Amino acid sequence: MFKIIVIAAVLIATSALSQDKSFTLQTPKFLVETGFVKYLLPRFSLKTGIRITPVETEGDAAFGDIGVRVFSQGDRIWRLDKADGSLTDKFAAWLQSDVGKRTIEDFMFDGASLFSADFGTKSETQNIVFTGDARQGEAVSLKKCGRCHVINDSNRMKAIGSTPSFALMRSFADWQRRYETFFMLNPHPAFTQVIDVTEPFAAHLPSPIVPIVVTLEEIEAIMAYVAGIVPAFLGAPIQSQ
Repeated sequence: MFKIIVIAAVLIATSALSQDKSFTLQTPKFLVETGFVKYLLPRFSLKTGIRITPVETEGDAAFGDIGVRVFSQGDRIWRLDKADGSLTDKFAAWLQSDVGKRTIEDFMFDGASLFSADFGTKSETQNIVFTGDARQGEAVSLKKCGRCHVINDSNRMKAIGSTPSFALMRSFADWQRRYETFFMLNPHPAFTQVIDVTEPFAAHLPSPIVPIVVTLEEIEAIMAYVAGIVPAFLGAPIQSQ
């Protein structure tokens, strides 16, 4: 009986901790249809471990016309309205930080930037720190990315020559954005799943190859590993497309 009580207590505590690390966000249809929500929320989760679930109805927080200004779209000001709480507070602070602003402004729709996050106010400066396990990142990269990309010398002869190596991509000015959102960049969406982030493959559009399944923790580990890679030097700065 004592063992059952202990197990039940652990399960309840685990459930409570899980709930404490997530909240819901009401998101207007426009932000969903443009892909902005799928672009933005995983990047916040990657940095904080806090999961945000988009909802159509009232949530713990909401993008709309009420609350603090977070970004603009032409003459329209998008605001964040939120309930009090440490998780929603962190999201609001992240949106207004330098990292959050760059994330918002890096979002592209039909080949152009859609939002601006500059309201002429001084934002909180944040140094980019990758908290993942670089060793785990190397192992995950070799196992799940190495069938196409050259990760390091250990798989140099096993990758596909037409795909860029990790060292080459590390040379790109936007390498961080590329790695953080790789699952959204072609051809990855056709065969990549991020647990608790991406939608399952449609029944009529199964993965053409053995799917790659990763977690946010593994992406953070990959980021930590890639940050330590010496960029390939080809004699001139590389301009990414």
